[in-house]
Amino acid sequence: MSESAGARRRPTVAVVILVAAVVGVAGLVAGSALTSAGERVSRPAEGSAEAGFARDMQAHHAQAVEMSTMVRDGTEDPEVRSLALDILLTQQQQAGQMYGWLEQWDLPQASLAAPMQWMSEPGSGMGSMGDGADATGGPGSDEVMPGIASDEDLGRLAEAGGLDAEVLYLRLMVAHHEGGVAMAQAALDLVGDQDVRRLAQAIVSSQTAELAVLNDMLDAREAGSAGR
Repeated sequence: MSESAGARRRPTVAVVILVAAVVGVAGLVAGSALTSAGERVSRPAEGSAEAGFARDMQAHHAQAVEMSTMVRDGTEDPEVRSLALDILLTQQQQAGQMYGWLEQWDLPQASLAAPMQWMSEPGSGMGSMGDGADATGGPGSDEVMPGIASDEDLGRLAEAGGLDAEVLYLRLMVAHHEGGVAMAQAALDLVGDQDVRRLAQAIVSSQTAELAVLNDMLDAREAGSAGR
């Protein structure tokens, strides 16, 4: 990857973390109000599916924000830019919400546990997610997290422009959304916290709907690319 591509990528992660922290503090304040009102009687513990989901989905969302920022830099297509902005803003907000939960639960934002370990619990429908497993990873991915794009894919997206950037982004985001839906569905199978369940259901519903849009946009642009 060129130095310019790396420079385009590095600030993005910092921005995601900063926005997540700001939104998370707002969520923490709201959550504290609920606690003081007596509507919460327990908090998810370390090692719970709730904690694992909050950490891993934050990381998953951060990559979607990064890719969406890249494609907005790489294309002038208003349809792709509008979709990317919607994904960017939605997933930043949701990442902040999950950051706030971990603060409210008095749990660290990071864990020594392997990513996706919580999805190996009975009832998740995901089976073993041990090292090297990547049945749902994105194109070229060698990561454990479902739908995640590889560093090579991110480098290609950072360098691409125009129609090439649009097609690559849409392909990566289809895989990314499919992985996100699988993670959220696993959370619905495993978690008891109602706030976490509401967010997981929202992710399943919204990203399933977006997958239809992503695939339609991809089909149209792949046809255009083949005709060049």
